Amino acid sequence: MKFSDGYWHMREGVTARYPMQVRDFDAADDRLTVYAPTKRIVTRGDTLNLPLLTVTCTAPAPEVIAVRVSRHVGGRPLLPEFHVERDPGANPKVTRDESAVTFSSGALSARFALGDTWRLDFVAEGRTLTSSAGKAMAALETPEGHFVRDQLRLGVGHHVYGLGERFGPLVKNGQTIDIWNADGGTSSEQAYKNVPFFLTDAGYGVFVNHPGPVSFEVGSETTARVQFSVEGQELEYLFIYGPTPREILRRYTALTGRPALPPAWSFGLWLTTSFTTPYDEATVSSFVDGMAERDLPLSVFHFDCFWMREFHWCDFEWDPVAFPDPAGTLARLKARELRICVWINPYIAQRSALFAEGAARGYLVRRADGSVWQWDKWQAGMGLVDFTNPDARAWYQEKLRGLLDMGVDCFKSDFGERIPTDVVWHDGSDPVRMHNYYAHLYNEAVFDVLREHRGEGEAVLFARSATAGGQQFPVHWGGDCIATFESMAESLRGGLSLALSGFGFWSHDIGGFEKTPDPGLFSRWIPFGLLSSHSRLHGSESYRVPWLFGEQAVDILREYTKLKARLMPYLFRAGVTAHREGTPVMRPMVLAFPEDPACAYLDRQYLLGPDLLVAPVFTVDGEHSFYVPAGEWTDLRTDEVITGPVWVKRHYPLADLPVLVRPGALLALGSRDDRPDYDYADGVTLRVYALADGETSTVDVPDRRGGVAARFTATRNGDVVEVRREAGTAPWHAALAGAAPVPAESDAVRLRS
Repeated sequence: MKFSDGYWHMREGVTARYPMQVRDFDAADDRLTVYAPTKRIVTRGDTLNLPLLTVTCTAPAPEVIAVRVSRHVGGRPLLPEFHVERDPGANPKVTRDESAVTFSSGALSARFALGDTWRLDFVAEGRTLTSSAGKAMAALETPEGHFVRDQLRLGVGHHVYGLGERFGPLVKNGQTIDIWNADGGTSSEQAYKNVPFFLTDAGYGVFVNHPGPVSFEVGSETTARVQFSVEGQELEYLFIYGPTPREILRRYTALTGRPALPPAWSFGLWLTTSFTTPYDEATVSSFVDGMAERDLPLSVFHFDCFWMREFHWCDFEWDPVAFPDPAGTLARLKARELRICVWINPYIAQRSALFAEGAARGYLVRRADGSVWQWDKWQAGMGLVDFTNPDARAWYQEKLRGLLDMGVDCFKSDFGERIPTDVVWHDGSDPVRMHNYYAHLYNEAVFDVLREHRGEGEAVLFARSATAGGQQFPVHWGGDCIATFESMAESLRGGLSLALSGFGFWSHDIGGFEKTPDPGLFSRWIPFGLLSSHSRLHGSESYRVPWLFGEQAVDILREYTKLKARLMPYLFRAGVTAHREGTPVMRPMVLAFPEDPACAYLDRQYLLGPDLLVAPVFTVDGEHSFYVPAGEWTDLRTDEVITGPVWVKRHYPLADLPVLVRPGALLALGSRDDRPDYDYADGVTLRVYALADGETSTVDVPDRRGGVAARFTATRNGDVVEVRREAGTAPWHAALAGAAPVPAESDAVRLRS
């Protein structure tokens, strides 16, 4: 939200109250409170008839400082609130010298200048990261209401990332971003997953601790500042020190929650009925048979909306015409070792038998006059489940348990963005703050019942909406993309933006959701889809079984599905890292190479896990360019070596794309290519890539619960590389890049280059 009219003036009707000096402060064991009048105090009379801003610093965790800016503090506390995990080991300190009073948390300090000038510097390890000075912080009176803002200096060459799953440029500088969930597809500035958190390549990140609308002006209203503002009388933000982007994400996800570890089977290929296409049990059987006949490994089959009757979503009852024996249908699919997913949403259509039940029990959101909130968008006369009501939550979960008992394994928890603000919530939550936060309550309710029913490590969603903290309930997909190369690229931008917002697992609809892709686009999208953390074939008005797009598409899907299965020891270990540390599986180049200035703007390539550079091809003719960082990178599929740093421009055939292995990597490849869930240590092959003389690489091979099934090291001395098993007992192999694997007859294999 912009408050100014250029550099010199405020927008008409806007009055800004700026802190002018530190007039006084209170220092306690766990906080510093600074009192800042909005004019310089010279005489006692100057203390009259003016606002006094209160700035309070606390330390929720080491290297994190929470800054609360308050004008009037007597307002009614509002729900909901984000849960912020507090670390009792923060041990903040307050110090004072002649020029400043300083609040410190670990290596990070907030330094308030004393004297006649207002200035707040954030300092770490002797370096000023950024500042709020002059007319940066303010309480504002506007025609729209009261607001509080702060502005932090953007240094020359500093870049801002994150703020949720945004489909525009990865670097947010120059953008106005409003944190307000919307069902807008992937081709607009709207977003399904808005997160009021950004990180920079200047060593810090900021989480605005406000679940309602937050407006960001990122080098836009003021080109050298990033501004964030909220309506009301108070603003709290958490300033997070890195210094690296990866460390910033680690600290942020420690505060707001780390992703659960999805089950290994969920990393395999998902196939759906598509959305508005006609389908019944015969259709589903033909799809599953067709995949098996073509040797296309399939892990999950998904039933989209019309598994239920039209106008009945959601009543959780199978359409008796299309699926007269749903329990038998699921049993037959599960006999083929498939997992089952079904579509749900939090809306109850008026024709659903659950509508009257939910309305009578007070389980649906109501208007101020006590009537049930309804509208006709999406489903005729639909109501909305009130997840702030514990009984409504339990009621909804009980319906899901019935499906789980039938054999369903997971849910596509769709929608959750179009949440009204003219309503009354059971727990008294503020309806504006609830608009974004509803997605969190919805997905949490679904995830919890899955975890309870299936067990820890077996719960997984396919969720569309989210806010801060939603990363705890994976997986999320990118929403409604279009069958174009442009939409394929914007989907990737959204996924990378979400990764820099704390989300560890992400997917997208291979080939695009809206419209029907041509064979070239579909074939190009397949490798990108399979080289994502999660992979799904799904469409709107047309099916996505690959034989509809030609035999070459079938061959490409087979190749990359099997490649992903072999990569599972590596990919699942990356998933464990996301779960434990908050580092996403799909990593933007700036996250992996923050010191390489060429990586700052790269949004058409990424690292899959720590060691695989993936650069999808976004043209049908295969003309392609991508960047390779320093070192000797090896093509995973061809063993070609490309020495960086270099921009590469070349042609790639329809089945190909760059998948480059990082120098020094010790890559674990599994023994199976027909499924993603198997014993990764049994028969594993350890491949050594461009390991420098005297260097050692270590890799853990996980079990399917995230533990360590085996551990290996590789060390080069001259032209000999020794690969050694440090833990584990299963058979294994070792190989240099481009060479045949050598079976291990002991705990060590010596390879000569």
